[in-house]
Amino acid sequence: MRRFVRIAALAAAATLTLAGCAGTAPASSGGSDDHGEISVQYSWIKNEEFAGEFYAYDKGYYEDAGFSDVVGISGPDTGVAKLLSNTVQVALSDAASVGAAIAEEDAPLKIIGATFQKNPFTILSLADGANITTPQDLVGKKIGVQDSNASVFAALLNANGIDPADVEVVPVDFNPTPVMNGEVDGFMAYLTNEALTVELAGYDVTNLAYAENGVPYVAETFTVTDQYLAENKELLKDFLTAEIKGWTHVFQEPVDDTVSLVEKYYNQAADESKDGLESTFGALDPKKTAKGIEAQNLLVSTEETEANGLFTISDDLKKQTVASLGAAGWDVSVDDLFDTSIIDGIYKENPDLKDYLP
Repeated sequence: MRRFVRIAALAAAATLTLAGCAGTAPASSGGSDDHGEISVQYSWIKNEEFAGEFYAYDKGYYEDAGFSDVVGISGPDTGVAKLLSNTVQVALSDAASVGAAIAEEDAPLKIIGATFQKNPFTILSLADGANITTPQDLVGKKIGVQDSNASVFAALLNANGIDPADVEVVPVDFNPTPVMNGEVDGFMAYLTNEALTVELAGYDVTNLAYAENGVPYVAETFTVTDQYLAENKELLKDFLTAEIKGWTHVFQEPVDDTVSLVEKYYNQAADESKDGLESTFGALDPKKTAKGIEAQNLLVSTEETEANGLFTISDDLKKQTVASLGAAGWDVSVDDLFDTSIIDGIYKENPDLKDYLP
Protein backbone atom coordinates (compact mmCIF):
# COMPACT_ATOMS: atom_id res chain seq x y z
CA MET A 1 0.00 0.00 0.00
CA ARG A 2 2.86 2.33 0.73
CA ARG A 3 5.85 3.37 -1.27
CA PHE A 4 9.46 4.56 -0.89
CA VAL A 5 11.62 1.58 -1.94
CA ARG A 6 8.46 -0.35 -2.77
CA ILE A 7 8.34 1.38 -6.13
CA ALA A 8 12.03 2.27 -6.38
CA ALA A 9 12.73 -0.50 -8.86
CA LEU A 10 10.05 0.76 -11.22
CA ALA A 11 11.34 4.31 -11.00
CA ALA A 12 14.92 3.22 -11.53
CA ALA A 13 13.93 1.24 -14.60
CA ALA A 14 12.42 4.37 -16.09
CA THR A 15 15.50 6.43 -15.32
CA LEU A 16 17.69 5.38 -18.24
CA THR A 17 14.98 6.15 -20.76
CA LEU A 18 14.15 9.52 -19.29
CA ALA A 19 17.60 10.77 -18.38
CA GLY A 20 18.18 12.07 -21.87
CA CYS A 21 15.37 14.57 -21.34
CA ALA A 22 16.94 16.08 -18.23
CA GLY A 23 18.82 18.83 -19.99
CA THR A 24 15.84 21.08 -20.61
CA ALA A 25 14.96 22.19 -17.08
CA PRO A 26 14.08 25.88 -17.00
CA ALA A 27 16.35 28.13 -15.01
CA SER A 28 15.02 30.43 -12.34
CA SER A 29 15.15 34.18 -12.70
CA GLY A 30 18.47 34.39 -10.86
CA GLY A 31 17.27 35.42 -7.42
CA SER A 32 14.11 37.25 -8.48
CA ASP A 33 11.19 37.20 -6.07
CA ASP A 34 8.97 36.06 -8.93
CA HIS A 35 9.58 32.33 -9.20
CA GLY A 36 6.36 31.49 -11.00
CA GLU A 37 4.91 27.99 -10.67
CA ILE A 38 6.67 24.80 -9.66
CA SER A 39 5.42 21.23 -9.27
CA VAL A 40 6.23 19.06 -6.26
CA GLN A 41 5.67 15.29 -6.30
CA TYR A 42 4.45 13.91 -2.99
CA SER A 43 5.54 10.40 -2.04
CA TRP A 44 2.09 9.43 -0.79
CA ILE A 45 -1.53 10.59 -0.73
CA LYS A 46 -2.28 13.95 0.84
CA ASN A 47 -2.37 13.01 4.49
CA GLU A 48 -0.51 14.06 7.62
CA GLU A 49 2.89 13.36 6.05
CA PHE A 50 2.52 16.69 4.27
CA ALA A 51 1.10 18.72 7.13
CA GLY A 52 4.00 21.16 6.83
CA GLU A 53 3.27 21.72 3.16
CA PHE A 54 -0.39 22.33 3.98
CA TYR A 55 0.60 25.00 6.51
CA ALA A 56 2.89 26.59 3.91
CA TYR A 57 -0.16 26.92 1.66
CA ASP A 58 -2.53 27.98 4.40
CA LYS A 59 -0.25 30.63 5.92
CA GLY A 60 0.78 32.05 2.53
CA TYR A 61 4.46 31.16 2.87
CA TYR A 62 4.80 29.93 -0.71
CA GLU A 63 3.20 33.12 -1.99
CA ASP A 64 5.43 35.24 0.23
CA ALA A 65 8.44 33.39 -1.20
CA GLY A 66 7.53 34.50 -4.72
CA PHE A 67 5.67 31.48 -6.09
CA SER A 68 2.52 32.03 -8.13
CA ASP A 69 1.65 28.41 -7.35
CA VAL A 70 3.24 25.32 -5.84
CA VAL A 71 1.43 22.35 -7.35
CA GLY A 72 1.51 19.44 -4.89
CA ILE A 73 0.90 16.16 -6.72
CA SER A 74 -0.45 13.18 -4.80
CA GLY A 75 1.48 9.90 -4.81
CA PRO A 76 2.31 7.16 -4.29
CA ASP A 77 5.37 8.01 -6.35
CA THR A 78 9.09 8.23 -5.61
CA GLY A 79 9.27 11.12 -8.08
CA VAL A 80 12.51 9.81 -9.61
CA ALA A 81 11.21 9.33 -13.15
CA LYS A 82 9.24 12.56 -13.05
CA LEU A 83 12.28 14.54 -11.96
CA LEU A 84 14.36 13.14 -14.76
CA SER A 85 11.68 13.89 -17.35
CA ASN A 86 11.21 17.42 -15.95
CA THR A 87 7.56 16.67 -15.17
CA VAL A 88 8.15 17.96 -11.64
CA GLN A 89 10.86 20.21 -10.22
CA VAL A 90 11.01 18.82 -6.67
CA ALA A 91 10.14 15.40 -5.29
CA LEU A 92 9.51 14.38 -1.70
CA SER A 93 11.22 11.03 -2.07
CA ASP A 94 13.58 8.94 0.07
CA ALA A 95 17.22 7.99 0.20
CA ALA A 96 16.64 4.39 -0.87
CA SER A 97 14.75 5.28 -4.04
CA VAL A 98 17.14 8.06 -4.98
CA GLY A 99 20.19 6.01 -4.06
CA ALA A 100 18.97 3.07 -6.14
CA ALA A 101 18.52 5.30 -9.20
CA ILE A 102 21.99 6.79 -8.77
CA ALA A 103 23.67 3.43 -8.17
CA GLU A 104 21.89 1.49 -10.89
CA GLU A 105 21.38 4.12 -13.59
CA ASP A 106 23.79 6.93 -12.71
CA ALA A 107 20.79 9.25 -12.35
CA PRO A 108 21.78 12.94 -11.91
CA LEU A 109 19.89 13.53 -8.67
CA LYS A 110 20.64 15.15 -5.33
CA ILE A 111 18.97 15.16 -1.93
CA ILE A 112 19.05 18.76 -0.66
CA GLY A 113 17.22 18.24 2.65
CA ALA A 114 15.14 15.67 4.53
CA THR A 115 11.94 15.91 6.53
CA PHE A 116 12.30 12.48 8.15
CA GLN A 117 15.64 12.12 9.92
CA LYS A 118 14.78 8.49 10.61
CA ASN A 119 13.27 6.06 8.16
CA PRO A 120 9.82 4.80 9.21
CA PHE A 121 10.33 1.05 8.61
CA THR A 122 9.70 -1.35 11.47
CA ILE A 123 9.19 -5.04 12.10
CA LEU A 124 5.77 -5.07 13.73
CA SER A 125 4.83 -7.89 16.11
CA LEU A 126 2.24 -8.49 18.81
CA ALA A 127 3.37 -8.00 22.39
CA ASP A 128 1.56 -11.15 23.47
CA GLY A 129 2.80 -13.00 20.39
CA ALA A 130 6.33 -13.12 19.01
CA ASN A 131 7.19 -9.82 20.73
CA ILE A 132 10.24 -9.15 18.54
CA THR A 133 12.30 -6.62 20.50
CA THR A 134 15.81 -7.24 19.13
CA PRO A 135 17.19 -8.21 15.70
CA GLN A 136 18.25 -11.58 17.11
CA ASP A 137 14.60 -12.28 17.92
CA LEU A 138 14.06 -12.56 14.14
CA VAL A 139 15.95 -15.85 14.06
CA GLY A 140 13.59 -18.78 13.60
CA LYS A 141 10.58 -16.52 12.98
CA LYS A 142 8.16 -16.10 10.09
CA ILE A 143 8.36 -12.51 8.87
CA GLY A 144 5.91 -11.03 6.39
CA VAL A 145 7.84 -8.97 3.83
CA GLN A 146 6.50 -7.26 0.71
CA ASP A 147 8.40 -8.17 -2.47
CA SER A 148 9.46 -4.59 -3.12
CA ASN A 149 10.85 -4.32 0.43
CA ALA A 150 13.01 -7.44 0.19
CA SER A 151 16.26 -5.49 -0.30
CA VAL A 152 15.71 -3.31 2.74
CA PHE A 153 14.77 -6.33 4.89
CA ALA A 154 17.96 -8.00 3.69
CA ALA A 155 19.83 -4.87 4.81
CA LEU A 156 18.40 -5.26 8.32
CA LEU A 157 19.63 -8.85 8.49
CA ASN A 158 23.01 -7.94 7.03
CA ALA A 159 23.50 -5.02 9.42
CA ASN A 160 22.90 -7.32 12.38
CA GLY A 161 24.90 -10.34 11.21
CA ILE A 162 21.86 -12.58 10.72
CA ASP A 163 21.98 -15.38 8.16
CA PRO A 164 18.96 -15.04 5.83
CA ALA A 165 18.57 -18.82 5.99
CA ASP A 166 17.71 -18.46 9.69
CA VAL A 167 14.59 -16.38 8.99
CA GLU A 168 11.51 -17.55 7.08
CA VAL A 169 10.29 -14.78 4.79
CA VAL A 170 6.59 -14.96 3.95
CA PRO A 171 5.40 -12.87 0.97
CA VAL A 172 2.64 -10.44 2.00
CA ASP A 173 1.00 -7.29 0.73
CA PHE A 174 0.61 -4.13 2.81
CA ASN A 175 -2.43 -5.21 4.82
CA PRO A 176 -1.23 -6.13 8.35
CA THR A 177 -3.98 -8.72 8.90
CA PRO A 178 -1.49 -11.66 8.77
CA VAL A 179 0.28 -10.50 11.92
CA MET A 180 -3.03 -9.90 13.70
CA ASN A 181 -4.20 -13.39 12.73
CA GLY A 182 -0.95 -15.04 13.78
CA GLU A 183 -0.08 -16.16 10.25
CA VAL A 184 3.31 -14.48 10.63
CA ASP A 185 5.36 -13.62 13.71
CA GLY A 186 6.43 -10.23 12.39
CA PHE A 187 5.37 -7.89 9.63
CA MET A 188 7.39 -5.26 7.75
CA ALA A 189 5.46 -2.05 8.37
CA TYR A 190 5.65 1.69 8.90
CA LEU A 191 5.72 3.25 12.35
CA THR A 192 3.38 5.94 11.05
CA ASN A 193 0.86 3.68 9.33
CA GLU A 194 0.37 -0.10 9.68
CA ALA A 195 1.76 -0.13 13.21
CA LEU A 196 -0.91 2.40 14.18
CA THR A 197 -3.61 0.46 12.32
CA VAL A 198 -2.91 -2.64 14.40
CA GLU A 199 -2.68 -0.67 17.63
CA LEU A 200 -5.98 1.09 16.97
CA ALA A 201 -7.55 -2.31 16.29
CA GLY A 202 -6.97 -3.08 19.96
CA TYR A 203 -3.67 -4.99 19.91
CA ASP A 204 -0.61 -4.31 22.04
CA VAL A 205 2.23 -3.99 19.56
CA THR A 206 6.01 -4.22 19.60
CA ASN A 207 8.11 -2.34 17.05
CA LEU A 208 11.64 -3.18 15.96
CA ALA A 209 12.48 0.13 14.30
CA TYR A 210 15.01 -0.10 11.47
CA ALA A 211 16.45 3.32 12.29
CA GLU A 212 17.37 2.14 15.79
CA ASN A 213 18.71 -1.24 14.68
CA GLY A 214 21.43 -0.67 12.14
CA VAL A 215 19.53 0.71 9.13
CA PRO A 216 19.20 4.48 9.55
CA TYR A 217 18.54 6.57 6.48
CA VAL A 218 16.69 9.77 5.70
CA ALA A 219 13.23 9.80 4.12
CA GLU A 220 10.71 12.32 2.77
CA THR A 221 13.73 13.88 1.11
CA PHE A 222 13.66 17.08 -0.94
CA THR A 223 15.17 15.80 -4.17
CA VAL A 224 16.03 17.62 -7.41
CA THR A 225 18.11 17.02 -10.52
CA ASP A 226 21.70 18.19 -10.59
CA GLN A 227 20.92 20.67 -13.34
CA TYR A 228 17.89 22.13 -11.62
CA LEU A 229 19.94 22.57 -8.48
CA ALA A 230 22.73 24.34 -10.37
CA GLU A 231 20.35 26.72 -12.15
CA ASN A 232 17.78 27.45 -9.41
CA LYS A 233 19.60 28.00 -6.14
CA GLU A 234 17.67 31.14 -5.16
CA LEU A 235 14.35 29.52 -6.02
CA LEU A 236 15.17 26.44 -3.95
CA LYS A 237 16.39 28.60 -1.10
CA ASP A 238 13.06 30.45 -1.03
CA PHE A 239 11.12 27.19 -1.40
CA LEU A 240 12.90 25.49 1.50
CA THR A 241 12.48 28.58 3.66
CA ALA A 242 8.71 28.43 3.09
CA GLU A 243 8.80 24.72 3.93
CA ILE A 244 10.68 25.36 7.18
CA LYS A 245 8.07 27.92 8.20
CA GLY A 246 5.24 25.54 7.32
CA TRP A 247 6.68 22.60 9.25
CA THR A 248 7.37 24.82 12.26
CA HIS A 249 3.59 25.13 12.64
CA VAL A 250 3.27 21.34 12.84
CA PHE A 251 5.24 21.49 16.07
CA GLN A 252 3.74 24.68 17.44
CA GLU A 253 0.02 24.34 16.67
CA PRO A 254 -2.38 22.09 18.62
CA VAL A 255 -2.57 18.61 17.09
CA ASP A 256 -6.33 18.94 16.63
CA ASP A 257 -5.81 22.05 14.48
CA THR A 258 -3.30 20.19 12.33
CA VAL A 259 -5.69 17.26 11.97
CA SER A 260 -8.40 19.65 10.73
CA LEU A 261 -5.99 21.16 8.21
CA VAL A 262 -4.92 17.73 6.95
CA GLU A 263 -8.56 16.69 6.65
CA LYS A 264 -9.24 19.79 4.52
CA TYR A 265 -6.52 18.96 2.02
CA TYR A 266 -7.27 15.23 2.04
CA ASN A 267 -10.94 15.90 1.26
CA GLN A 268 -9.99 18.31 -1.53
CA ALA A 269 -7.76 15.65 -3.05
CA ALA A 270 -10.54 13.08 -2.70
CA ASP A 271 -12.99 15.38 -4.50
CA GLU A 272 -10.50 16.00 -7.31
CA SER A 273 -9.31 12.41 -7.65
CA LYS A 274 -10.19 10.60 -10.85
CA ASP A 275 -9.25 7.28 -9.25
CA GLY A 276 -11.66 7.42 -6.34
CA LEU A 277 -9.23 8.31 -3.55
CA GLU A 278 -11.82 8.04 -0.78
CA SER A 279 -13.27 4.80 -2.14
CA THR A 280 -9.76 3.30 -2.09
CA PHE A 281 -8.50 4.68 1.23
CA GLY A 282 -11.74 5.61 2.97
CA ALA A 283 -12.54 8.80 4.82
CA LEU A 284 -9.69 10.24 6.86
CA ASP A 285 -9.67 8.85 10.40
CA PRO A 286 -9.00 11.83 12.72
CA LYS A 287 -7.85 9.60 15.58
CA LYS A 288 -5.30 7.76 13.43
CA THR A 289 -4.25 11.04 11.83
CA ALA A 290 -3.51 12.54 15.25
CA LYS A 291 -1.46 9.49 16.21
CA GLY A 292 0.28 9.65 12.85
CA ILE A 293 1.30 13.25 13.46
CA GLU A 294 2.69 12.40 16.88
CA ALA A 295 4.57 9.36 15.53
CA GLN A 296 6.07 11.15 12.54
CA ASN A 297 7.18 14.13 14.62
CA LEU A 298 9.52 11.72 16.39
CA LEU A 299 11.04 10.93 12.98
CA VAL A 300 11.25 14.59 11.95
CA SER A 301 12.62 16.10 15.15
CA THR A 302 15.88 14.85 16.67
CA GLU A 303 18.65 16.29 18.81
CA GLU A 304 20.45 17.16 15.58
CA THR A 305 17.53 19.09 14.09
CA GLU A 306 17.01 20.87 17.40
CA ALA A 307 20.60 22.06 17.12
CA ASN A 308 20.84 22.57 13.37
CA GLY A 309 17.29 23.13 12.11
CA LEU A 310 14.57 21.19 10.29
CA PHE A 311 15.58 19.31 7.11
CA THR A 312 19.30 19.50 7.89
CA ILE A 313 21.32 16.28 7.51
CA SER A 314 24.41 15.90 9.64
CA ASP A 315 27.63 14.48 8.24
CA ASP A 316 27.21 11.43 10.46
CA LEU A 317 23.66 10.81 9.22
CA LYS A 318 24.82 11.14 5.61
CA LYS A 319 27.46 8.47 6.25
CA GLN A 320 24.94 6.25 8.05
CA THR A 321 22.50 6.61 5.18
CA VAL A 322 25.10 5.66 2.59
CA ALA A 323 26.15 2.67 4.72
CA SER A 324 22.51 1.55 5.00
CA LEU A 325 22.09 1.73 1.23
CA GLY A 326 25.32 -0.22 0.78
CA ALA A 327 23.94 -2.98 3.00
CA ALA A 328 20.93 -3.15 0.68
CA GLY A 329 23.19 -3.46 -2.37
CA TRP A 330 23.19 0.16 -3.58
CA ASP A 331 26.71 1.59 -3.57
CA VAL A 332 26.79 5.39 -3.60
CA SER A 333 29.01 7.99 -1.97
CA VAL A 334 27.94 10.88 0.23
CA ASP A 335 28.80 13.32 -2.55
CA ASP A 336 26.81 11.27 -5.07
CA LEU A 337 23.68 11.45 -2.94
CA PHE A 338 23.70 14.74 -1.04
CA ASP A 339 24.12 18.47 -1.53
CA THR A 340 22.90 20.30 1.57
CA SER A 341 24.59 23.62 0.85
CA ILE A 342 21.29 25.47 0.39
CA ILE A 343 19.62 24.30 3.61
CA ASP A 344 22.83 24.91 5.57
CA GLY A 345 23.08 28.40 4.06
CA ILE A 346 19.50 29.23 5.02
CA TYR A 347 20.22 28.64 8.68
CA LYS A 348 23.53 30.45 8.51
CA GLU A 349 21.72 33.56 7.25
CA ASN A 350 18.59 33.08 9.40
CA PRO A 351 19.52 31.23 12.61
CA ASP A 352 16.16 32.18 14.15
CA LEU A 353 14.50 29.63 11.83
CA LYS A 354 16.12 26.86 13.89
CA ASP A 355 13.63 27.52 16.69
CA TYR A 356 10.77 25.29 15.53
CA LEU A 357 9.85 23.82 18.90
CA PRO A 358 7.26 25.64 21.06
